[in-house]
Amino acid sequence: MPKPVVAILRTTPDTVLDDHLTLFDLAGGAEALSRGAVTILKDNISWHYPFPSANTTPWQLEGTIRALRARGFDRLSCVQNKTEVTDALKGEDLNRYTPVFRTYDVPVLFNFRDTDTRWVPYRPKAKMLALDRIYGDALRIPEYFIGKNIVHLPTVKCHIYTTTTGAMKNAFGGLLNHKRHQTHTYIHETLVDLLAIQQEIHAGLFSVMDGTTAGNGTGPRLMKPVRKNVILASRDQVAIDAVAAKLMGFDPMGIRYLALAHEAGLGVARPDGIEIAGDVDAARENWHFEVGKCFHQFAAWVTWFGPTRFLQSWLTRPPMLYVGNFYSSFYHDVLHWRLKERAVYERWLKDSEWGHLFEQYGREGVY
Repeated sequence: MPKPVVAILRTTPDTVLDDHLTLFDLAGGAEALSRGAVTILKDNISWHYPFPSANTTPWQLEGTIRALRARGFDRLSCVQNKTEVTDALKGEDLNRYTPVFRTYDVPVLFNFRDTDTRWVPYRPKAKMLALDRIYGDALRIPEYFIGKNIVHLPTVKCHIYTTTTGAMKNAFGGLLNHKRHQTHTYIHETLVDLLAIQQEIHAGLFSVMDGTTAGNGTGPRLMKPVRKNVILASRDQVAIDAVAAKLMGFDPMGIRYLALAHEAGLGVARPDGIEIAGDVDAARENWHFEVGKCFHQFAAWVTWFGPTRFLQSWLTRPPMLYVGNFYSSFYHDVLHWRLKERAVYERWLKDSEWGHLFEQYGREGVY
């Protein structure tokens, strides 16, 4: 079998939009997607605040739209999801997606609104590793997703539960609604299950990943943003996450969700089994990222991973769920954003060329 292709390019704020078309072609985007289907753009809002490296960038969104339209994929939509601690409407506004959607006339749907999509029962054909023990026969997915292409728009960053996060994790909020918290104990297995489901329901799968500013540390929100000036793309969700993991300094096969997906035949995680297109030298870099430690990991250990996880069903439903949501919102939005991360963001706006580009989307519409 031919090796899956992961395309990687070095880019600059002046060339990034055109570079996305080159990236799309190098990674075989037109061949990965079905021309007769609507193409869903699934952006990644890990935090509604515009912390660099945490969320899909506006140039990533715009560059992907332009590439899709240039290759004849005109039927586009974006689907947003919310979590208990992330506000999708606030996120798309603060992260400057709104002028992009407006300029390119891309409709936005919300998977938590009954007027936009229904959640319908789904019985996967593939053997599930975790979702059957959590949902049983009650698994539901958005009806709108079935039969459509999907293009994931993650960023290159660390994650406190899965070491790295990217294309595979980007399906989490879109495909699951209730009981999402209870999947965290089996988060690696859950990501593999979700990829198997995606391969069953979508007409085509593709990912465009932004590493212009990458996230080192206790992601997916509280990180050290590092300028890296790269963008990646692939039709193989496992391979692109493996290449991103290797860039960050991790062994892809040492990350459980990637190893499980590789072993299940859902994609390729071994670096020697992946073909790099574009800037081969960029793909050889090692950024020596580390996940690190934070207090939020202790709270997760109590709820999902430690010996007290037998209390999970009690801790993840009302009224205790509301207590947990309040804690997470206070921890991120008050303690961290107001006291630390907002200052990091403002320095990035002032000192980074990518921050300057980000401001262009706010002042003048699309850059």
